[in-house]
Amino acid sequence: MTTSRDNMWSTSYDILIVGAGIAGSALAHALSAAAAQRSRPLRICLLERSLAEPDRIVGELLQPGGIMALKNLGLESCVEGIDAIPTYGYCILLDGKPVHIPYPEGYEGRAFHHGRFIQALRAKAKEAASVEVVEATVSELIECPLSGRVLGVRATRKEENAVEKEAFFGDLTIIADGCFSNFRSQVMGKAALPLDVKGHFVGLVLEDAELPIPKHGTVALMEDGLALLYQIGTHDTRILVDVKNPVPSDLKNYILTKVVPTLPASLHLPAQKAIEKERLRRMPNSFLPPSEQGKVTKEGVILLGDSWNMRHPLTGGGMMVAFNDVALLRDMLLDVKDLADWKEISHLLHKWHWARKPLASTVNILSAPFLLFRHFFTVAFYAIWVLFTHPRRVGEVNGKPVLARPRPDEYPFLAFKSLQVFWTACVVFMPLLFSEIRY
Repeated sequence: MTTSRDNMWSTSYDILIVGAGIAGSALAHALSAAAAQRSRPLRICLLERSLAEPDRIVGELLQPGGIMALKNLGLESCVEGIDAIPTYGYCILLDGKPVHIPYPEGYEGRAFHHGRFIQALRAKAKEAASVEVVEATVSELIECPLSGRVLGVRATRKEENAVEKEAFFGDLTIIADGCFSNFRSQVMGKAALPLDVKGHFVGLVLEDAELPIPKHGTVALMEDGLALLYQIGTHDTRILVDVKNPVPSDLKNYILTKVVPTLPASLHLPAQKAIEKERLRRMPNSFLPPSEQGKVTKEGVILLGDSWNMRHPLTGGGMMVAFNDVALLRDMLLDVKDLADWKEISHLLHKWHWARKPLASTVNILSAPFLLFRHFFTVAFYAIWVLFTHPRRVGEVNGKPVLARPRPDEYPFLAFKSLQVFWTACVVFMPLLFSEIRY
């Protein structure tokens, strides 16, 4: 007789989702809820290495656009009951004075402990009909020996003395295993782009800290970076320090001498206490453009979330982009007649790639691409105009500066300087724009 346990060694589903984080949990719930009206609901398996509450220093601020996406997915309750703090905009510290940048009236974001939010999302996925949540470590993709198509995954359940790998098969496999994805390069193949690590965010939690403008993200500018603060609980405020490469060997001393003095006086003592009692934690600031999937990527599998596309954490828009991606993908997958038909899925991925561009590109570069293009080069041409027309210091008389406009014989040199200004603008801006438009 074959027992139910024996049957689990090879199980088949409509969709396998690897990773029960932000994107994976949301997609499992969203697909199940939307497919409930179908004659045959989707069978979904959500695989996660550990279902214990995660402890991370990023993924703690959800912008208003992310709240709207949560409502679209039927997950708005996930920010309730977790001591989440409403956020109404930003405060930029300029010369020690707060500059208020509010969200549009009527909109708010939420800040919270990352782990509590993840557990709320997972709870919704577990409650969803036709979703099976399995705590198991996925170690490899199962590929067809003839076509190379991904048929499923092999995973080891998190059980005492569990060593045997189980095969989980699915018509479609979705990889959402985060920024440290184990399968990114394998799935993307020739379309894979290099992961660019710009530096690190170093994080601490301040206790009972008082921000310059309550319930607003606070940005403190430093000589060679910045610090971002936002309240994530009734008594907890996160501080993230942007540390460029190479990372200083003594980070505690760096924060005490370079960062704390730039903060308002009300934050000095909480910051010092946190540095003394807490272990400094780091996360890489990674940038990964979203190259299109489907054409040359491995068949039968899709990347989702940070496993596919990342932007600098300073944008605070990673979760917003992920939830928007999930909402778009959910709607498109529900229209697919056969999830095993890669030609149909490939066409869907092309539509999905360009449907997500307006939001994802704007968040990735903190502006609409062509609006940024106009402003960026307006500044560059203004700088060139200043070179030719504005008086500059040419000397000093009796302790007072002497100013003079450029002479005609200086124009050739200024023309060369103008080319340098324009070239610098191109070098800084064009690769960023190119990565968003091309991929």
